[in-house]
Amino acid sequence: MNALIKSATIVDSKSDFHNETVDILIEKGRISKISKRITNPNNYKEIKLDNLHVSQGWFDSSVSFGEPGYEEREIISNGLKTAANSGFTAVALNANSNPVIDSYADITFVKSKAQDNAVSLYPIGALTRGSQSEDLAELFDMTNAGAVAFYDYQKPICNPNLMKIALQYASNFNGLVCSFPQESKISGLGVANENINSTKLGLKGNPALAEELQVARDLFILEYTEGKLHIPTISTAKSVDLIRTAKNKKLDVTCSVAIHNLIFTDDSLQEFDTNFKVLPPLRTLNDCEALIEGLKDGTIDMVTTDHNPIDIEDKKVEFDFAKYGTIGLESAFGAMQHIFTTKKTISILTQGKSRFGVSESTINEGELADLALFNPDKNYEFSLKHITSRSKNSMFIGEQLKGETYGIIANNKIVLK
Repeated sequence: MNALIKSATIVDSKSDFHNETVDILIEKGRISKISKRITNPNNYKEIKLDNLHVSQGWFDSSVSFGEPGYEEREIISNGLKTAANSGFTAVALNANSNPVIDSYADITFVKSKAQDNAVSLYPIGALTRGSQSEDLAELFDMTNAGAVAFYDYQKPICNPNLMKIALQYASNFNGLVCSFPQESKISGLGVANENINSTKLGLKGNPALAEELQVARDLFILEYTEGKLHIPTISTAKSVDLIRTAKNKKLDVTCSVAIHNLIFTDDSLQEFDTNFKVLPPLRTLNDCEALIEGLKDGTIDMVTTDHNPIDIEDKKVEFDFAKYGTIGLESAFGAMQHIFTTKKTISILTQGKSRFGVSESTINEGELADLALFNPDKNYEFSLKHITSRSKNSMFIGEQLKGETYGIIANNKIVLK
């Protein structure tokens, strides 16, 4: 793949050309020249776009695509196209398919579905067989097949001894164990944050305590085992404090937060819109502020869209019975820019790669072209026309966003909207 990018502003603090507006020549998938002006040497494809900015490709540590088994929600090929259109060059795929991805063959299957794609897919294997929280899955075999972490998606490991054994066993091959932060006996049948809003709306409450107890438990077990832990999608102020303390003790722990938990609160549930039914639930403004501060000071290592397509049959029902989940790839950049500057947004969207074994390429001559292309200044109302996912369950529909993505250049391929 050869291309010439014209008049692009580079947003990459590790680049020699950070904040400069330049031309970028790409030959055979690698950046061969960066200069103020480059003439097209061999009539290569030229990329000229309005207010074009480029950064390192973005990474999402938690996406779900449905396939195999839930193809009505999404398929891997279209999910990767959605990621590319949204500026992501790498995604970690959750194991919540049917059957659950819990074996060498399963990892091989999903990797084969992503072959020769511009977006690199990094499969996460289930931590336990069938994600049933009873017996460990084939962790070492899945590692050999290409699994980058182990996680029973949105299913807590209830047995603390099982979590202890998982951390001890995985440490033999530097495996990354993920633990969903929810104590199920406390959360019970709760579908919304336990607060004044859940009481007024008559919705069963899922208290912050349920998350914080599980986080505290897992951090105690981590300290005992000296393992390697990732806590996905935390949502409360106390969780941030607990993880901050653990990091000060030099425990090998990272965590993420879903973008929607930074922006929306449980006030959004007034209309019983099931697109706002997510797990962990939307919390309070105080929690949002603490999560944002946690990102700023480095306590929270990465954001995720927690992209989870759910078909209309499972969303257009009573709130209590609707499935959890929202899509988020398409709205990620525009939503983040309502909280952070462009520079900080890009920094956050490119964090977390090393934790999941994702390679990084800076925007310098001689490096592989792994680029997100975007216009950071465009304001627009997010609507169905911006959604390329098969499922349309986005809580950002109708929201004012800032920043438009054009696509990516990665893996020797160009994907533009």
